[in-house]
Amino acid sequence: MERHRAVYTDRVTALSPHQRLAAIAAAAMRERGLAPEFPPEAIAQAAALAAAPVNPSEPVRDLRDLPWCSIDNDDSRDLDQLSVGERLPDGRTRLLVAVADVDVAAQKDSPIDQ
Repeated sequence: MERHRAVYTDRVTALSPHQRLAAIAAAAMRERGLAPEFPPEAIAQAAALAAAPVNPSEPVRDLRDLPWCSIDNDDSRDLDQLSVGERLPDGRTRLLVAVADVDVAAQKDSPIDQ
């Protein structure tokens, strides 16, 4: 395993930091039996959604540009909790935690739920 990891590490060093992180994350997912790519059926179901589900009593901000990481356990099969740290101008750090409300958009046993 160490030899495999060394070869893989050498291969990703030519990538940008963002690409390198994405490659390492994908490899870690595969090592744990998770597929980093979504199946075509799930992509089609998501594409068919008219819009993201919205709770009108809560404001929605698009934070997809932040470098989120999963805080789920290693053996979790539903990665629905994320965190990210943000450096504030005054030097403090803001920690954001996201917990998905999957049931709003993905019905049980649908392609997205798989």
